Amino acid sequence: MTTKTKNMTPISTTIEKNEKFFKEHIGMGTESFDIGVRKIKILRKNVHIYYLNGLCDTAFIIQLLKELVNINDNEQMLTQAKSVIDNRLVHQQVQPIKNLDEAVDNLLSGLILILIEGEDSGLAVDVRSYPGRDPQEPDTEKVIRGARDGYTENIIVNCALTRRRIRDERLRHEILKVGERSKTDICISYVKDVANPKLVEKVRKELQNIKIDGLTMADKTVEEFIVKQGFNPYPLVRYTERPDVAANHLLEGHVIIMVDTSPSVIITPTTMFHHVQHAEEYRQAPLVGTYLRWIRFLGIIASIYLLPLWFLFVLEPQLLPNNLDFIGPTKEGNIPLVLQLFLADFGIEFLRMAAIHTPTPLSTAMGLIAAALIGQIAIDVGLFVPEVILYVAVAAIGSFATPSYELSIANKIARLALLICVAVFRTPGFIIGATVYFLLLASIRSLNTPYLWPFVPFNPRAFWQIIVRSAVPGEKLRPDIVHPQNPHKQ
Repeated sequence: MTTKTKNMTPISTTIEKNEKFFKEHIGMGTESFDIGVRKIKILRKNVHIYYLNGLCDTAFIIQLLKELVNINDNEQMLTQAKSVIDNRLVHQQVQPIKNLDEAVDNLLSGLILILIEGEDSGLAVDVRSYPGRDPQEPDTEKVIRGARDGYTENIIVNCALTRRRIRDERLRHEILKVGERSKTDICISYVKDVANPKLVEKVRKELQNIKIDGLTMADKTVEEFIVKQGFNPYPLVRYTERPDVAANHLLEGHVIIMVDTSPSVIITPTTMFHHVQHAEEYRQAPLVGTYLRWIRFLGIIASIYLLPLWFLFVLEPQLLPNNLDFIGPTKEGNIPLVLQLFLADFGIEFLRMAAIHTPTPLSTAMGLIAAALIGQIAIDVGLFVPEVILYVAVAAIGSFATPSYELSIANKIARLALLICVAVFRTPGFIIGATVYFLLLASIRSLNTPYLWPFVPFNPRAFWQIIVRSAVPGEKLRPDIVHPQNPHKQ
């Protein structure tokens, strides 16, 4: 946790001094219009109620004020004002506040503070109502059949969506704050008798050691702190916006990290094969799920190796068997072939970025312009040969078929690196480049987890579950890679 060591300011029994502290430290009433105070008198004592507009539910506050004001009509015990007020706070989450620094943290999180004249402690009531959207199906993880709810930017809602699927008393949601200025809420979720305690402790310690002003980019900033990714393009954690996917990983022994303001949760630890699975495979029959998985694997392999292999066969056609000698361009373009491949690949990236930044009503028109005008005209004027467009398009489709967006971008970088190796060294370049690529993947570790497990190191049972979608009744053991305390599912 990134709170600095400092002397805490105690709550003064003189209530005006507390008000002065709020004015000086958080600009209440002068520099910050959204922070206010409601002053009332209860049992002949001044009571101040501090609030933050926009993060509080006004209806709850009005109900609380009615209960507090009614105290004057029904109570006569003037010396026990605090206990009477505490007893009348009709809310399930009321906690004592010992100092003003803690009070400020709670106030800026959306809680209301109640300070009473003559008392050296206060009360915080959780009436937060963060602005946000309702749970809805994530755009990147759609399924034909299945749940249509998804995580939102509200960490409380996200915890509830997980609890709804795992009603186990051993499911834990640990909350902590990270960021000296942002004080962002982060939740560590795990099943206590399943998750490896060493893994939970490691994740907890990594989060507590984050030293930064704020987590404006939420979960992505957290990821960079806990896995030390550097310039490695391959994702070392898995993101999901589906509560059913997160719940399934929790039951396997993974640890989930939820960051407030982010609709995605982080699954740790993960391997490369976690990024190539999709919920749709488990919403179909095992044979259909296996078929979908193999098609997806084929698309991912094509997104990496198709272009370098085709370019190698063009440069060295003697490698092709006689029945495949039709592969290769029938005519030469006006610019070198390798440059055509890079330009076409970059063109796909331009279209992807344009689709993201183009308003939805205009995206269809943008796609028609790109496909019907730019692509065809580029071929007609000799900028590209038709085969280049074909194979780049197939590789792009393979990238879009990759469930993980982060993995698809990393695979594209690997594809371009292999293209350069083939262009410079031809056959030796492809062989050496593919070998180095595999060795680099095998050397990656995420939270001490081998990235290519269960292929390297080889685990036959787990590898079979990767290539074949087994029936759920037959999956009786949890994955070994997370070292679960209880390895048996059933």
